[in-house]
Amino acid sequence: MLFSFFWRKILLTFAHVLQDPSKIMSQKHFFQFIFALFIAFSASAQEHGHAPESHTADTMVHAQGTVDHAEHAEAAGSHAEEGHAHAEYDPAGTAIHHISDANVYSILDFVRIPLPMILYAPTEGWDVFLSNKFHPGHHEDGHMAYKKYVMHHGSVFRIADSAYTQETAEVEGFTHKVEEKDGKPVDVYFATIGGIEYKLDARTTLDGGVLGGGVTPFQDYSITKNVMSMILVALLLGFFFIKASKAYKTNPDKSPKGVQNVLETMFMYIRDEVAIPFIGKDKYMKYLPLLMSIFFFVLGLNLFGQVPFLGSVNVTGNLSVTMIIALVVFVIVNINGNKHYWQHIFWMPGVPVPVKILLAGVEFMSLFIKPLTLMLRLAGNISAGHIAILSFIGLIFIFGKSGESMSGGAIGTAMAIPLTLFMMAIELIVAFVQAFVFTILTASYIGAAIEDAHHGDDHAHAHH
Repeated sequence: MLFSFFWRKILLTFAHVLQDPSKIMSQKHFFQFIFALFIAFSASAQEHGHAPESHTADTMVHAQGTVDHAEHAEAAGSHAEEGHAHAEYDPAGTAIHHISDANVYSILDFVRIPLPMILYAPTEGWDVFLSNKFHPGHHEDGHMAYKKYVMHHGSVFRIADSAYTQETAEVEGFTHKVEEKDGKPVDVYFATIGGIEYKLDARTTLDGGVLGGGVTPFQDYSITKNVMSMILVALLLGFFFIKASKAYKTNPDKSPKGVQNVLETMFMYIRDEVAIPFIGKDKYMKYLPLLMSIFFFVLGLNLFGQVPFLGSVNVTGNLSVTMIIALVVFVIVNINGNKHYWQHIFWMPGVPVPVKILLAGVEFMSLFIKPLTLMLRLAGNISAGHIAILSFIGLIFIFGKSGESMSGGAIGTAMAIPLTLFMMAIELIVAFVQAFVFTILTASYIGAAIEDAHHGDDHAHAHH
């Protein structure tokens, strides 16, 4: 019923927009649509994503307890057994789990919104479905296997055994082992189905095995929690900017207010204090859209990740995201680099030849070090803040011995609340600072690349 009601709300909102397309920019209709879409997916997960087709509700509750128990015991580094009341709390594992990307959007570990799964295995072809097929539960561990795929900690794995042919089956638990591969320890996961442990293959990654990945029997093109967060932030930013643009057109002589005032203040500051000083008055307009896009997108994602009940996402703390933004900056800078810029990298004027050879190697390496530092600085600062907050919250469970000690839990709570609030305040400042730092460094790299020779060699070296 809840699922049907909110989907009807979405259709009614679309009907209003079709009757009058200008209503899409109405704040009321926009947020009605976003809220209804959000709740509809949640209702879909609650109605269709928690009860296996072939089991009763009582059986599912028992399975939930068994899987939860096994997961907690695994975090403590031991095997779970039925009847064991408590397992040791693992603060490091919990923190890493909560900042990692996932194929399901979880809110406070109660509401789970299914996301599209797009998987390809060369032997089986494409499979497209929603992640609620796995019936994810505590810590996003799936209770069901579907078409040889399972979900563990929000990530999709594939059963490696070619003899396994069941389309759907109940997953009784997951185990983690360390095996030797080419003389190196490798983490290997197993899913227990029907009392049998099946080895799991992780998704293919493009790290060439450096980070333990490489080519595996399947590829994952799914919409993850981070991707969904980027889409939501992009939609919200688009809505606010178009709203501000309409306000300028309809009331050009009135002073800005509300969202328009906030956006104009930040826009003018980046233009006057970053773009013009570093790039120049005659050239900054060409690169201003890039600088504004980076600043507001990074800032929007940083602030979105500060809201705990919106999934506790860690988009800008993900190296893949920051790497792509840094790669865009790298390409833009070097494509627009002039003769003067490349001369100062490979053959600096006025420098002895032996020194030129030495400096050329250093400057060439700096071409790649600059985007690398952009990538690592943003991801490291945002991830560190999230981990610190989760660690402070973990004091409650550490002092309370995972629920065994009420007095210890009270002490942990008394310590965790002020520390967490302080860290969240610091994180709010870091959200703005990191967006600003990324933008100002991008502007300085562009300015050094397009600077004319007559500006002076000392100024160019200062940029380098």
